[in-house]
Amino acid sequence: MSQLTTMQDAPSAIWLPRLAGNKGPRFLQIADALQAAMADGVLKPGDRLPPQRQLAAQLEVDLTTVTRAYDEARRRNLLEGRGARGTYVAAPKVELTAVLDLSMNTPPPPDGVDFDDLLKQGLAQVLMGANNELLMTYHLAGGSDADRRAGARWLEPMLGQLDARQVLVCPGAQAAIAALMLALTAPGDVILAEPSSYPGLRAAATQFGRRLIAVPADEHGMVPELLEQACRQHRPALLYLNPTLHNPTAVTMPPQRRKALASIAQRCQLRIVEDDPYWLLADAPPPPIATFAPDQVVYIATLSKCLTPGLRVAFVRLTDPQQRERFLVALRSFALMAAPLTAALATQWILDGSAARLMEGIRKEARLRHRMARDILAGRYSGAGDGLHVWLALPSYWNATQLAHAAQREGIAVTPADAFAIGAECVNAIRISLGSIKDRGRLQAGLQRLSHLLARRPESFGAPHALV
Repeated sequence: MSQLTTMQDAPSAIWLPRLAGNKGPRFLQIADALQAAMADGVLKPGDRLPPQRQLAAQLEVDLTTVTRAYDEARRRNLLEGRGARGTYVAAPKVELTAVLDLSMNTPPPPDGVDFDDLLKQGLAQVLMGANNELLMTYHLAGGSDADRRAGARWLEPMLGQLDARQVLVCPGAQAAIAALMLALTAPGDVILAEPSSYPGLRAAATQFGRRLIAVPADEHGMVPELLEQACRQHRPALLYLNPTLHNPTAVTMPPQRRKALASIAQRCQLRIVEDDPYWLLADAPPPPIATFAPDQVVYIATLSKCLTPGLRVAFVRLTDPQQRERFLVALRSFALMAAPLTAALATQWILDGSAARLMEGIRKEARLRHRMARDILAGRYSGAGDGLHVWLALPSYWNATQLAHAAQREGIAVTPADAFAIGAECVNAIRISLGSIKDRGRLQAGLQRLSHLLARRPESFGAPHALV
């Protein structure tokens, strides 16, 4: 933490941070030092800060650095402007909601990356280089040629060099899954999945009248022999797999299991949908299933889980031209296109390297948060040290739904196992998402509160002790 010095110069407080040469961008150092000074009581609500030019001169930095620092501090609700009177330390904001959300799987703030600046620069580049009318009109589904080329480049670490014509741009993975369901299956068809799977799959299958059947899994993922048995018994139209940092169990399927499942799908002429949102966040992930059976697998990679949900951009690799056209027809029936502006921003970030920097910052932050979860949850932690979530098996005296309700009363939101269940059987576990709480301190408080809750028995809440 930066060391601070203060001097009084009535009527304002003259505050000077001591900057370090190798501790990240200077403007962030200034904002962090301001936040630390407020936490330590060195600066108090109502204290006036030095004018920006004066502070820049005293720190021997340019005015832009101080301006960005003050803007960042305002974004954190640390400062308030009072016109010609100057800039003052703001009073603490009243927290309108005390809920600590551990239920939503979103990327954490990137470590060492100024996301706001990245967003502003990216949008500025898009608006300078594009026809703005084209950004605000209808486009054919599947993305522009530039967007598809960017998608092919994004998928290269997973799948190698690709023909950009095989890559389609969609408004998120959920839309891609729904369109594939419409294009490749018919009402009443069977779709196979693991017993705990992405809730969006279940929602789409229910809406479209498809039958979801669970194939049992072990510690390595879906069991190949049982998949082959299910193929003979049910003659499924589709197999859904999420093999890397599986949602919700956080299991990463090893290479041999991937090969075995791909081989069975080829023998049974079963199309696989490989939903792989976390591959780039994983530590040394195995090759995707699509690399073992390229023509058998439709590969989906969304930017929502490794960059930011607001982009609403997913890339789909589909090798068969006829199936690509059927997919696009299905997609147009409910989601005409990915929003051109956000698709263009995704393309800009991918091509100029910003997406890779942002993703690396998210990877670093995710690992820090996993270490925090491992320390706080101790023996209960079962994560892999990467990704966005932890799958937490519960002690016998709690069941998942019961714990989720008790956590809600304690101001914590978690996701019980039944939200992910395919079929009647359900394990006794919850998913904890580590990215949705932006501030590390609040995340730490939420995890500690949850750890204390897990150590107590339901009877201490006056609730009946029922197990599922």
